[in-house]
Amino acid sequence: MRTLVARLDSDGDVLLAGPAIRAAATAGEVVVLCGPNGVRAAELLPGVSRIVEWECPWIVHPASEVRPVDIEAVIALVHGIRVDVALVLTSFHQSPLPTALLLRLAGVPRIVARSTDYPGSLLDVRLRDDPDVPEALRALEVARAAGFALPEGDDGRLAVVDPPGPIWTPVRGGAPGATAPHLVAGPGPRRWSR
Repeated sequence: MRTLVARLDSDGDVLLAGPAIRAAATAGEVVVLCGPNGVRAAELLPGVSRIVEWECPWIVHPASEVRPVDIEAVIALVHGIRVDVALVLTSFHQSPLPTALLLRLAGVPRIVARSTDYPGSLLDVRLRDDPDVPEALRALEVARAAGFALPEGDDGRLAVVDPPGPIWTPVRGGAPGATAPHLVAGPGPRRWSR
């Protein structure tokens, strides 16, 4: 089975999709569709077989122009991957429906997401939204609704594999050799406190 996990935001958001990705990986290959600001995080997640980068115009800020050629290209790309099911993971303030429309046009036979809006035929499984559910758990619930479960012994915590390159950045003006983690998150609630 090949599962596409769409999380189109930045690194912090993609990291929070980790437990859902590990659950989907128990059934086969997982392809992550993410934005350019989420690729580094996707490279760190266990269970990811392939990463497809796409700058989604309704997610990035500032928003890029919606161009038919770009939409047609991503539809063709997803069609060529031939996934069996797609999980559209979003924050509580985002709608999964524009992404679900693209996936449906690409021929994805089964799409699962959370949505406050009526999805019509865009979603096969729709979970009602609850803004109080933490994002990692929101994503894992979508994976469970698609029929995936974490492997035995997996506690569902966030986890990463050894990074392909350094994730530490030298600290300017700090003590010699001082470093700090270089993790990027989007909106304030997901950033580390200062």
